[in-house]
Amino acid sequence: MTTYDVIAELCKERNLAITALERELGFGRGSIGKLRTGSTTLERLQRIADYFGVTVEYLSTGKEENKKETQLKPKDEKDIKEILASTEQLLKQDGLMFDGDPASPEAIESILSAMQIGMEMAKKKNKEKYTPKKYKKD
Repeated sequence: MTTYDVIAELCKERNLAITALERELGFGRGSIGKLRTGSTTLERLQRIADYFGVTVEYLSTGKEENKKETQLKPKDEKDIKEILASTEQLLKQDGLMFDGDPASPEAIESILSAMQIGMEMAKKKNKEKYTPKKYKKD
């Protein structure tokens, strides 16, 4: 898989035309197509990698282990903690039952842990998919 193929695949995943990517990054028309012959600068590759939130190595190899992982910002973590705190208050109210028995503290903790993991995963996925390039910082 060539660097061009990896970039084309990333564009396809985001429903983005290569010409639109070139415009977004301020490249001349056809400049990404020149990657087929290997003629580009490291700076351009880095700009493309930053745009997609991947490493230059990932662009070169297409291997997942070279893909950057999206990180949550402190505000995201704070939002998740606030949601979990309000949910915890609801779960600890009298009358919460599972299979006809009152919810144990372990069951409540297990539910909250699962919710936290799910919210973190969803936030990361949404950041990868919907955050415009101009707001991405790595």
